[in-house]
Amino acid sequence: MTKLPILLFLSCAPLAAQAAGLPGAELSLAWGLPFVGILLSIALCPLFLPHFWHHHFGKVSAFWALSFLLPAVALYGTGVAGSVVAHALLEEFLPFIILLFALYTVSGGILISGNLHGSPRLNTGLLALGTLCASLMGTTGAAMLLIRPLLRANDNRKHNVHVVVFFIFLVANIGGGLTPIGDPPLFLGFLKGIDFFWTLQHMLLPVAFAAAVLLTLFYAIDSWLYRQEGVRRIDPTPDSPLRVEGKGNFALLAVIVFAVLLSGLWKPGVSVSLLGVDTGLQDLVRDGLMLGCAALSLWMTPKAVRERNEFDWGPILEVAKLFAGIFVAMAPAIAILRAGTEGALAPLVRTVTDGNGAPIDSMYFWLSGALSSFLDNAPTYLVFFNLAHGDPAHMMGPMASTLMAISAGAVFMGANTYIGNAPNFMVKAIAESRGVRMPGFFGYMLWSGAILIPLFVLMTLLFFSL
Repeated sequence: MTKLPILLFLSCAPLAAQAAGLPGAELSLAWGLPFVGILLSIALCPLFLPHFWHHHFGKVSAFWALSFLLPAVALYGTGVAGSVVAHALLEEFLPFIILLFALYTVSGGILISGNLHGSPRLNTGLLALGTLCASLMGTTGAAMLLIRPLLRANDNRKHNVHVVVFFIFLVANIGGGLTPIGDPPLFLGFLKGIDFFWTLQHMLLPVAFAAAVLLTLFYAIDSWLYRQEGVRRIDPTPDSPLRVEGKGNFALLAVIVFAVLLSGLWKPGVSVSLLGVDTGLQDLVRDGLMLGCAALSLWMTPKAVRERNEFDWGPILEVAKLFAGIFVAMAPAIAILRAGTEGALAPLVRTVTDGNGAPIDSMYFWLSGALSSFLDNAPTYLVFFNLAHGDPAHMMGPMASTLMAISAGAVFMGANTYIGNAPNFMVKAIAESRGVRMPGFFGYMLWSGAILIPLFVLMTLLFFSL
């Protein structure tokens, strides 16, 4: 899917199994510069070097990964650097991209043909439907299933950027907050021992409140813009009844959901070690089932269905290449965070407890959320989960409010940037391929800052300030 993981493995893999990870307590913040570099590249290159970025974003991602990796080899040796690469790619990147690949491939075989008129009522209904689906089939599955019909419904609208932006807010992020299937951080909590229905019970009110506010705001904005532009005469896809083709892929989506649940509930106690990374049999079975579902979807779905769905590999390739570099380049930042009060970010870590050592839920919400906006939200969730206490029974009991704050921060604030959650980038790429002029990295942050930050402040007062 991308050459970057192969290049990194070839450079460092030989001694990976013999080494520990990065000494987070010893690292200065300067080790985070490659990570900052890849973020700035994602933000600025599409604006100022669009042609170069379109053809070479994979090379840029590899450059920043190597900018961290080569100094790590020089200072800590091939073994330590190889261990970091093996952990980042085998334990984090591969499960991450396999899940996204499977959901993207299977959902891409479902064609919702026909077209409806993108009125405010229809758009709001589709966003609400996607928000509900996100916790049932994951944010990636729901986003890939509904983004194309939504774009077709609004292809005659003069103003349609806001439709995609709110879609990212709701379907690609906040809607996934009800179950461990919905978003990777909650899935990691499930694997750590958090009950499946604990998430639904405690996250229902925050998710429902955020969704209600955003859907209401969207309806108001979309109604105003709809009245301003009127109805354009030429509709590239005239209204017609909707039909669903490729229905067999819904069964494959159910198998993917089953595979995810199986890996959390079935613990055979058997593992395989590769380059120092232990992978449980349940994880191998999960990944095998998901790859099998993707292969079966490609085999059984008529080629014409995917062609009419305008399915292509561009969005998932972009996510794979960029996130392979991100997972490697962010390793020092994660190591520093895991060092807690012993690391260079100790002042930041100390802000989550008061003078008596009691957790401050509002700070857990904002810090886990702010870091999840730029770091991968799954390891960020684990860092704050372990920082708070780490024992699942205690976290679900006396520290239930803190766990809810960490969960909400990691899931909700993934919507703050394009890189906060993988579906964000995929939705952006698909929308741009359909001619929607999506805002750049900082332009999108203006949207999220203006809409989401006030919402999160209000939620802090309602849910996390007691």
